Amino acid sequence: MRTSHNFAKKYERQKFTIKFLFLLPVFGFLAVFIFYSIYNSFHISLFDWSGMGKMTDFVGLKNWKMLLKDFTFAKAIKNNLLLMVISVLGQTPIALALAYFLDIAGKKANIFKIVWFLPLLMSSVAIGTLFGFLLDPTFGGLTAILNLFGREGIPLLGNPDYALVTVAFVIVWQFVPFYMVYFLAGMSSIPKEIYEAAMVDGASKSQYFFQCAIPQLMPTIRNALVLQMIGSMKHFDLIYIMTGGGPSGATELMATYMYKKTFPEMQMGYGSTVASAMFLIITLISITTIKLLRKGED
Repeated sequence: MRTSHNFAKKYERQKFTIKFLFLLPVFGFLAVFIFYSIYNSFHISLFDWSGMGKMTDFVGLKNWKMLLKDFTFAKAIKNNLLLMVISVLGQTPIALALAYFLDIAGKKANIFKIVWFLPLLMSSVAIGTLFGFLLDPTFGGLTAILNLFGREGIPLLGNPDYALVTVAFVIVWQFVPFYMVYFLAGMSSIPKEIYEAAMVDGASKSQYFFQCAIPQLMPTIRNALVLQMIGSMKHFDLIYIMTGGGPSGATELMATYMYKKTFPEMQMGYGSTVASAMFLIITLISITTIKLLRKGED
């Protein structure tokens, strides 16, 4: 019995060692590229540094005090939050509707799966460039269509009142396919018996969708909401290509503002402060959202 017990303990230790060795590269990646980067960002924020030479001008919390009074950064946070709301309200219902259509259509809708998934396969830089040309108020495709009806082009990206909503529309168009596939995977896990029972009871397809499918998909929808909120706070490349944060800061986001301060303006210390603040804000929003969604489950 003792020999058997010792052998079991030795076997468990070996299993743990093997698991640890397999996970060691992951821990190393996290330590070097994530944890150290976060620490380094906070560390640099304590210096007035251009990014060239050694960091010698220690300023303590001066950069953080400046950030609290920075109107442009406050506006960037506001734009990020507005973009988050538009993304959630736009992506979720459209993705759910498309996923439900594909689910009930089955193999007959395979061509739609391919077509609707194409935007996600394109890079953000390509999409930004494409829509930049399409929405050009002088030579763009939208202007050409309006000219056919005797209307002049509309500077959607050049007007502070329309720019952010226009960019948000493009972001929704780009990421709806991802959440469509995400919800479709959730729908495929719903037992067919539920659908068959609903049809036998005389429920319409819309009644089944709202009264049966949606309640079953709530865990999936909650996860999607968290992903959308976090993703909306990190947008950079598409915004920078389409508007560069303009006009007049109408589409300035935290990421674009951080980039401008860090590289074009060579304020590495202040740029790191913006980056660190971004990390804190995204973490706070993520934790709050997850807690609220878990509370909703109860």
